[in-house]
Amino acid sequence: QVQLVESGGGLVQAGGSLRLSCAASGRTFSTYAMGWFRQAPGKEREFVTGFSWSGSGGSTYYADSVKGRFTISRDRAKNTVYLQMNNLKPEDTAVYYCAARPLYFSDSSDDYDYWGQGTQVTVSS
Repeated sequence: QVQLVESGGGLVQAGGSLRLSCAASGRTFSTYAMGWFRQAPGKEREFVTGFSWSGSGGSTYYADSVKGRFTISRDRAKNTVYLQMNNLKPEDTAVYYCAARPLYFSDSSDDYDYWGQGTQVTVSS
């Protein structure tokens, strides 16, 4: 079992930055792929970014809409994944969720077994 807790959301003006955190507990963190997803009102949940653990490194993946603005990172010692969001736009407004699944990355929310409660990000114009 994996428990995920997000934090760091809030209200920010367009062009601003936020950093979200996802603290994981339970099973060993290093054998899980992690993803960030978001869901805006009236829209389906969509992939934002994610990674697979691979030895000492790992591969990262980004949705086209956030490439160059968002960065995913992780601290193995703290079992925490971060989402640094820069140059935020009003269309980034959504509830952001972190998610985990065994081993392999997927950009489909249906493939993830564990979810956090979500954190609200609101970007004003």
